[in-house]
Amino acid sequence: MRHTLFTSALFCLLLSACGGGGNAGTVATAPPPEADPWAAYPTMPAGTAPGASPQARAAALALGGGINFGNMLDAPTEGAWGLKVEDEFIQLFGNGASPVYSQAVRLPIRWSNHASTDAAAAIDAAFITRVETIVNKLLARGVTVAVNMHHYHQLDGDALEAGETAVAAGVVQLRFLAMWRQIAERFANAGPGLVFELYNEPHNKLEPDWNTLASRALRVVRASNPNRIVMIGPVQWNSPYALSKLVLPADANLVLTVHHYEPFTFTHQGADWINPVLPTGIDCCDATQLAKIREGLDLAANDGKLRGYPVFVGEFGAFSQAPAAARVRYLQAMRTEMAARQVPWMYWELAAGFGLYDPVAHAWRPALIQALYGP
Repeated sequence: MRHTLFTSALFCLLLSACGGGGNAGTVATAPPPEADPWAAYPTMPAGTAPGASPQARAAALALGGGINFGNMLDAPTEGAWGLKVEDEFIQLFGNGASPVYSQAVRLPIRWSNHASTDAAAAIDAAFITRVETIVNKLLARGVTVAVNMHHYHQLDGDALEAGETAVAAGVVQLRFLAMWRQIAERFANAGPGLVFELYNEPHNKLEPDWNTLASRALRVVRASNPNRIVMIGPVQWNSPYALSKLVLPADANLVLTVHHYEPFTFTHQGADWINPVLPTGIDCCDATQLAKIREGLDLAANDGKLRGYPVFVGEFGAFSQAPAAARVRYLQAMRTEMAARQVPWMYWELAAGFGLYDPVAHAWRPALIQALYGP
C-alpha cells in the first residue's frame, strides 16, 4: 500500500514538473556559458626566443637613419595637430628625392580612434585605405616603412584627449588585438619593406599585461604575415632601463625597439605637454649628460647582444625650445654614440616641434641635417 501510494505520488509529481495534464512540455536547462572572447587570441607557442633571423637584422639596418612622420596620423584625426601626410613629405624620401637623406619612415598611427567601440573594433574603411595609400607611395619609392599602433590611451590607462571616445573597460585589450588582425590582413601582401611595430611606448596600466598581450598580438600577426618583421619594445615608454622586463616570444623575425630621450631635461625643455613645463635655456652636452646618453645606449646594445636580436632606437630628438647650437651638439653626440654601438636609429620627427624639416619654408633645417647626416 505504501509502495503504491509513493509510486502514484511520484508519478503525479513528475507530471506536474513536465507541465501536467498530458501537455507536452520542455525541461528547463541552464543557459549555455558565454563564449570566452580571449579564446580567439592565444599567445605564441611556448619556447625560448631563438635569436634573430638574417631578415630581421637586415630590416633593422634598413630602418636606420629614418625619420618619424610624427603629429600626423597619430593625432586624434589627421590634421588635428596641424600636419597631414603630404605628398611633399613623401617625396623627401627614397628614390627621386634630391638630396636623399633618408630611406626609412616610421608611421605612428592612432588606429583606436578610427575603429568601432566594441570588441570587434572595425576600422573605418576610409582611414585604413588612407594609410594603405601612404604606405604604398613610400614603398614604391624604395622606402622602408614601419607601421605601428600609437596613442591608444585607454590601453595604458591614460586620460582621453578631446576628440576621443571612451570604450568599455572589458573590450580595451580585445580591440587592440582585433585591430591588429585587420591591419595585418590588409597588409599581408605588402613587400618585405614594410615592418610592423606592435605598440608605441607601453606604460602605466598596461605594464603588467604587456608581455602576454604582445604575445597574443604577434600570434594574430603571424596568422596572415608568417614572416613579417615585427618590432617589440619594453614597458616604461619603451625605456632601455625596462628591457629586463620584456619577454620576447619564440620568434626569429623580431627587432627590439627602445626610445631614448635622455638627458630629458634638455630634450624636452619648454614642451607644454610635460607637467610641470621644464625650464628652457638648458645646454648640452656636458660630461653628466653624455654619461646619461651612453648609459641608456649601453643597456640597449648589451641587451640585444645577450638575446641575439638587433636593437633599434625608434625615437630620439630634441624639442625646438632648446638652444639651437645645443640641439646640434646633442644630435652629433647621439649619432656618434649610436654608431659606436652599431645601433640603428630613427629621429623624432619630421615637421613639427622636433622637426628636421620646415613645412612653412618647404626646406630642411640645414644645421640639424648636417648633424645627423653630414660627413
